[in-house]
Amino acid sequence: MTQWVNMSQLLPFLPDQTINDLYPPTTFPIEARHFLAEWVESQRWEDFTLDNVEQKTQAEILFNEALRMLQSMAHQNTNVVDRMKLMQISRNMAVCHQPLEFAVMVRNILRNESAMISMNTQIPAPEPTLPSMQDVDHLVLKVLDVQDTRQKMHQLQEELNWEKHNCESFQGPQQHNGLDQRMAEIQKVQSKIQQLDYNLKSMATKRFQLLKECINCLDQCQSRLISRLKLWRWEQHKATIGHPFDDNLNPLQTWCEQLLGVNGKLRQELMLIGEPIPELQERLGHLLQVLIQSSLVVEKQPPQVIKTQSKFSTTVRYLLGEKIAPGKPVVLKAQIINESQAKNQGSLPGDTVGELINNTAILEHNTASKSTCATFRNMSIKKIKRADRKGTESVTEEKFALIFSTEITITGCDTPYRIQMISLPLVVIVHGSQDNNALATIIWDCAFCELDRVPFVVPEYVPWRKMYNTLNSKFTSEVQTKHNLDKCNQHFLAQKIFDKPDYNGDFSNMMVSWAQFNKEVLPGRMFTFWQWFEGVMELTKKHLRTYWSEKLIFGFIGKQHLHLILKDKPNGTFLLRFSDSEIGGITIAYVSTADNGGLKIQNIQPFTKRDLEIRSLGDRILDINHITHLYPNCPKHEVFQKFYTEPQASPSGGYIPVSLQTKVGTEAASTTHQTPSMAGVCPSPSMVCPSPSMAGVCPSPSMAGVCPSPSMAGVNPSSSMTVAGDTSPSSVGYPLNQFQQQQYNHQDSLHPDMDVAASPPVEFLPVLPTDNMDNMDLDIESFLQDNTWREPDI
Repeated sequence: MTQWVNMSQLLPFLPDQTINDLYPPTTFPIEARHFLAEWVESQRWEDFTLDNVEQKTQAEILFNEALRMLQSMAHQNTNVVDRMKLMQISRNMAVCHQPLEFAVMVRNILRNESAMISMNTQIPAPEPTLPSMQDVDHLVLKVLDVQDTRQKMHQLQEELNWEKHNCESFQGPQQHNGLDQRMAEIQKVQSKIQQLDYNLKSMATKRFQLLKECINCLDQCQSRLISRLKLWRWEQHKATIGHPFDDNLNPLQTWCEQLLGVNGKLRQELMLIGEPIPELQERLGHLLQVLIQSSLVVEKQPPQVIKTQSKFSTTVRYLLGEKIAPGKPVVLKAQIINESQAKNQGSLPGDTVGELINNTAILEHNTASKSTCATFRNMSIKKIKRADRKGTESVTEEKFALIFSTEITITGCDTPYRIQMISLPLVVIVHGSQDNNALATIIWDCAFCELDRVPFVVPEYVPWRKMYNTLNSKFTSEVQTKHNLDKCNQHFLAQKIFDKPDYNGDFSNMMVSWAQFNKEVLPGRMFTFWQWFEGVMELTKKHLRTYWSEKLIFGFIGKQHLHLILKDKPNGTFLLRFSDSEIGGITIAYVSTADNGGLKIQNIQPFTKRDLEIRSLGDRILDINHITHLYPNCPKHEVFQKFYTEPQASPSGGYIPVSLQTKVGTEAASTTHQTPSMAGVCPSPSMVCPSPSMAGVCPSPSMAGVCPSPSMAGVNPSSSMTVAGDTSPSSVGYPLNQFQQQQYNHQDSLHPDMDVAASPPVEFLPVLPTDNMDNMDLDIESFLQDNTWREPDI
């Protein structure tokens, strides 16, 4: 998006906010900035996305309106310089004519500003506004003044040399009568020489002073650039926990290139002075080195949780790529370092702590995007050497990083420079079961790191308000929803992590420790707070996003609060809440009639990811007749109608359709006892007993029931059949052999609230060969005689 470089003067028009420090606004008239700020705030930008072409018309309207406003302000402005700037900006916009890109860019800047304001306790205070001469544009003008002064000095020097030559010509033999006239001319020339010499010395002083001012300005402007690069990396780090992040590096690349050009011109001016000025030369050399070394950026970070022997990719970009001296290719090398090595970035690690595969890549320039990148596409950690752990520290708490290094030569510079940059911290695991705990380490690091910290130091305790903001940000970004956790959710989460279920005060300033977050298991549980929260987040992301976004799920709520809000509600009122006792579960709490005629609150066994893969939450709500109104008083069929699955047409081939239904409480019990002699009967017509001695036990793990056998004579095959969780094969009236017991154990592991109903009536037939079934004459008697039934291998 290099064609939008001048847009950096247009887009940051929100006055007196942090965004002003991100994009230097000095070349944009302040009155225009204030006027445009009001206009921007009155428009709706949040919905714009590049892939939604339907929004192009709306973006076009806003784009044209912005152009008209700029042109109108330009014509009305009495300041000639401001008028020219506004006209130039409007012309650049008109030439680009990318309305949708313009709208998305404004949206991103507004998001960044909103995030920075909300994180005012974490983000560093913005630098004070620098004098106008310290802006890059004014710095360039100062360099032009130095060059102009040098040219004037050169002209003065030539004129002085000429006058000195004339003065020497007067020194020859002179006639006596012309002596007075000659003396007058000599005095006149000498006086002019003195004046020229004085002017030349004054200009030399002025030139030296301008050079010092330019170097001071360059130093301050470069410091501001490096601060912005650090902030970009910090924002990239924060994006891990869901904070908005604009990854566009083009404006920063332009800034780097401009400063490199200014540095080169100032070095030339120092050389043209003719005599060395060590102080200024050393400062320029140091600024050049810092700029060259600071321009290496990890544009695409490696995964922050990496499993050994697994491939991953990362991309490193050099912002001064177009200035690399041609010839020898620049090869970037990656190494893995531990935390102690990361703290000593001044030198490359001597002892390796891990072995990387495919750890070299070449810096290649892309003329289309004008970027120079090295992409590591198939990198892998072959092995890792861990440090000695302290106390109860686990392997998932140990942080590593990748360090990228190379030697580079910039055009116009005589010596090569050694440059390096480290990635964000990462955790190396060897098994997928460690992923959850490793992610907790990364979340804590991303959320609570400081901008200029020592790698990878983070606090051991943080205020609850910061923890809650992190949980909310991570939850909404991971689920991809705009519906935040509310105050009730926040209070319950605090009660849970602090183990204070009866506390109703303010948790905001209470300190949460890393141990409470993901080291100590919750009271009465076998999992930590983060493991439980991450399970809820995964369940919501994969199965409940729409329900949550439409505020149909109450979410995190304690049982005391639950009873408080439901105690006066009529029978059948229900709400959806995340399970407090099971990882990744959602349960239905509802009001039902008690034995004494009063009302009580029931909680249905939680539905997990596996349950919702079998039957959706909407269909389960439809199945349960006990629940009628979603809290506070919304008829469930009005709210959940769109989530119900449409009835399926009868499949081809003559098969009878099978449906699944959810039964709870007395519904499941009544269904189970309707046909006790058929308890656990396999509902599929294709499921046949392999042996009469097996008394109808299904050989397949997927057949969570008992198959009919010849010994079941007298059983009506047209009876309604369900598979209920409490039905045991022993209730059928025959003993269990080893195979049958295994089958029952599997059946018992299934969800107890799942019914499998077959309707209309089902007839059970033997399994027949499937080869050439369409043109086959079958003799049932001979088939039964020739095929010996045998028990399958378990």
